[in-house]
Amino acid sequence: MQKILVIEDDNAVRLSLQMMLEDGGYAVKVAENGEEGIEIFKEEPADLVITDLFMPKKEGIETISELRRDFPGVKIIAISGGGQHIPGGFLVFAKKLGALHTFQKPINNNELMQVVGSILSDSN
Repeated sequence: MQKILVIEDDNAVRLSLQMMLEDGGYAVKVAENGEEGIEIFKEEPADLVITDLFMPKKEGIETISELRRDFPGVKIIAISGGGQHIPGGFLVFAKKLGALHTFQKPINNNELMQVVGSILSDSN
C-alpha cells in the first residue's frame, strides 16, 4: 500500500484529506506542522507528501526545501489557502522548489485524487 504524509495545521482540512486518501486506498500519516512532518518522514518515508504552506513552527516552503535537500527524490504536492494578495505567488515558489503540483484551497477533491494517482503511478 502506498504511503502519503499529510502536513496540515488546520485540523478539519487534515482530517478531511486523511479520510479521502484512506478511502482511496492509501496509507496516510498526518502531521500538524513541518517540524513534525519532517520527523515522521525521517522515521518512515512516504511515497508522497502533501503539505500546506502556512503553518506554525516550520512553514511549508521551509519544509519543502528541507525535504528536497535531505530526500532529493521525494514527491511533494503543495496546498495553500493563504497569500491570495499574491495570486499563486507562494504556490509558484513551492513549485520552483520542487513541488510536483500545487492546489489553492478550497481543493477540488476529485482533481486532487487524480493528481495523487498520477504522481504515484509514475513512481511504480
